Amino acid sequence: MIHTDGAASGNPGPGGYGAVLESGKHRKELWGGFRRTTNNRMELLAVIVALEALKNPGMEVTVVSDSKYVVDAVEKGWVFGWEKKGFAQKKNPDLWKRFLVVYRKHRVKFQWVRGHNGHPLNELCDRLAVAASQQKELEVDEGYEAQGGDAMFE
Repeated sequence: MIHTDGAASGNPGPGGYGAVLESGKHRKELWGGFRRTTNNRMELLAVIVALEALKNPGMEVTVVSDSKYVVDAVEKGWVFGWEKKGFAQKKNPDLWKRFLVVYRKHRVKFQWVRGHNGHPLNELCDRLAVAASQQKELEVDEGYEAQGGDAMFE
């Protein structure tokens, strides 16, 4: 099971992602912060980083997220249509392409949960994301800043 969340203040602004991976008695927390990004980018990046952390291909995994943007794009099949059209006029194509590579290595299902609703691991992911976004040394979101942070990515 993977739990994820992302946060950005200002949107765009400083942002971060948090993820918790659980398997049996094992648990791993992942997080990262960026100096200028958007909430949707961080929500998607949390899922990507978590899936990339899985060691073996072909794993069956459930991703629990409060992001309708991510969950609906995959569960309703929108991202596959975007891919066929080369992500024309779609936001965050760099991350969606990266997502599809790692998504196809596993058997992934998504489960949406309401954010800030007392779900313990979603709340933990939110705290990780917010803390990551408040670090002194934040990374550069290359995909966002390389495009000048234009509307294509917001």
